Amino acid sequence: MTATIHPTAVVESGAELGTNVTVGAMAYVGPDAVVHDNVTLHPKATVIGRTLLNEGVEVFPGSVLGGPPQVLGYRDSAESRLEVGAGTVMREHTTLHAGSPEHGGVTKVGEECLFMAHTHAAHDCVVGNKCVIANNTHIGGHVTVGEQVWFGGAVAVHQWCRIGDHAFVGGGSILVADVIPFGSVVGNHAHLAGLNVVGLKRRGFSRETIRSLRSAYRMLYAKEGTFSERLEDTAAAFAETAEVMQIVDFIRSSKNRALCLPR
Repeated sequence: MTATIHPTAVVESGAELGTNVTVGAMAYVGPDAVVHDNVTLHPKATVIGRTLLNEGVEVFPGSVLGGPPQVLGYRDSAESRLEVGAGTVMREHTTLHAGSPEHGGVTKVGEECLFMAHTHAAHDCVVGNKCVIANNTHIGGHVTVGEQVWFGGAVAVHQWCRIGDHAFVGGGSILVADVIPFGSVVGNHAHLAGLNVVGLKRRGFSRETIRSLRSAYRMLYAKEGTFSERLEDTAAAFAETAEVMQIVDFIRSSKNRALCLPR
């Protein structure tokens, strides 16, 4: 089945549309866009820049994808682009910006994510698969988000932060530091409030794994010794637990920002 394009929509010459694509009333697709099969662009959706929408993406009214990075002095470049993974849904008034060439040029969103209404991901972000970003959440430039991370509503994430796999960021949080995998953070400014146990259970992690993560968490954030000493003790004690070592490796690789810590 060929693409279905509403008479009031604009699809510029050069745009590539796959099969069974729907372009709604007054939607716009720019000349450098690549839209794969089974994508739905609802009325007044806008796809500009060098944007790739993989199969089954759905874009709701008022969303703008592929806009240039909000960087002072930016000049249009063929290296600046946006890639959105298969099955991702962007609800009303989502904005995703293309990357900045001096930092690789790519903003990348994974598969089966849900961006709720009025959400934003800035230039050079990398968002993993199956993430949920609730209404009015804004993610700054160069942020790295792991797999299956959940954001509550009205979250603000400072540029360059890293958020590990399966973490949870509570509604209204202002995040200025890195979040360990499986962590749960809340507040302004956000602090580590424990593990995302609810998310771990929902995703089928075993009781044994959750117990190990809890034990490792208590060891890592105990009051005795220095943080570096506790980190190495945790690595030694849980060397055979992949999920704990994921936290250890995440902390060891921290470069740009401090870590969210418990109060």
